[in-house]
Amino acid sequence: MAPALHRPGPPTTDAPLPDFVVDELPARQRQLRIALVTETYPPEVNGVSLSIAQVVEGLRARGHALQLLRPRQTSGDLGGEADGLQQVLMRGMPIPRYPHLKLGLPARRALLALWRRRRPDVLHIATEGPLGWSALQAATALRLPVTSDYRTNFHAYSRHYGVGWLQRPILAYLRKFHNRTAATMVPTAALAAELARQGLRNLHVVGRGVDTAQFCPTRRCEALRARWGVGRDTLVVAYVGRLAPEKNLALLLRAWTALHARCPDSRLLLVGDGPMRDELLARHPEALHAGLHSGASLAAHYASADLFVFPSLTETYGNVTPEALASGLPVVAFDHAAAGLLVRHGENGLLAPPDAPERFVQLAVDAALDPALRRRLGLRARESALPLGWDRIVEQVERTLEQAWRQAQQPDPAALAAALPLPG
Repeated sequence: MAPALHRPGPPTTDAPLPDFVVDELPARQRQLRIALVTETYPPEVNGVSLSIAQVVEGLRARGHALQLLRPRQTSGDLGGEADGLQQVLMRGMPIPRYPHLKLGLPARRALLALWRRRRPDVLHIATEGPLGWSALQAATALRLPVTSDYRTNFHAYSRHYGVGWLQRPILAYLRKFHNRTAATMVPTAALAAELARQGLRNLHVVGRGVDTAQFCPTRRCEALRARWGVGRDTLVVAYVGRLAPEKNLALLLRAWTALHARCPDSRLLLVGDGPMRDELLARHPEALHAGLHSGASLAAHYASADLFVFPSLTETYGNVTPEALASGLPVVAFDHAAAGLLVRHGENGLLAPPDAPERFVQLAVDAALDPALRRRLGLRARESALPLGWDRIVEQVERTLEQAWRQAQQPDPAALAAALPLPG
């Protein structure tokens, strides 16, 4: 006769209960309440806002509840709650030289009150402005686990605005900010190594994705090119990004001047806005000044160009690079940030060493003069972007958030020791 299986029943009142319960639910199945603080979000158009939106939508699709805290963008911006996303609007002010963007104002007391009423499982801070600092302070007071993003080289930008002396204090602030979080997500291993040398800890490499369905060569639009006044065979050289000093636009114009001298029928396409807009309009009225675009319109502008030239050396990543690759454009850039990670010289684009501006100019000219090279690089560019979908990136973000939450659930050894009865 087989022995009877022992099936434990519910605990009786006499049975001692454990001091804490170990949560055995697999991490991938847990639904978290995530508070996410950012000082930029769509419809604002920039790489940070658009990538944060992808992460928000990806986490919602995976069953997590999101509380999004951001500055109010316009008087008609109402926020609200729907489908697992609560938008909490905070006070903000326009950023100098970028009036269409808002800087969140300090709000520690408001955040403390909010999170005491509705406590999140984990806080993620996407931007390090005053609102982000207030969120970090409130979370510390409430003992909430916190993760962060490192998205913008503010300390590197300072020298482009005549305040290079601020570089060290800004870096000290960023180090203090991020080292108070359980994990800081950075987009490349090279950036993680650089920040580690600067004293930042708990760095996690989490890449960035690209919407390969939206950014696609099939978005090429001959009607758009006709509006630009260019023919089917006219070379259109595109730059997409902020029109600002930190983007190294002086070198872009040097490359364009050299290129145009060899290809006089070519056109320069500038997609974006920023403090240098009026200067560029005055100096280069012959260029195609497209202004800001997003969504399908931005995708059409990429795909309707023939060559992408990006001279910036201040990116933490640079979403425009994978967007250009996905659109089937050969990329000329420096071996830096996303380009250094994604572009393979001579295969899907052309890379110059970061300290070789003349090489950058020459590569732009070489690509302009060789249609066969551009076609070959463009085909490989699209192929290389196909594995960069957002699902994999959101999964990495989710894993980092869950790890921070689980670490916070571990009993504090010092507190546990203090609670134990003394021997004897």
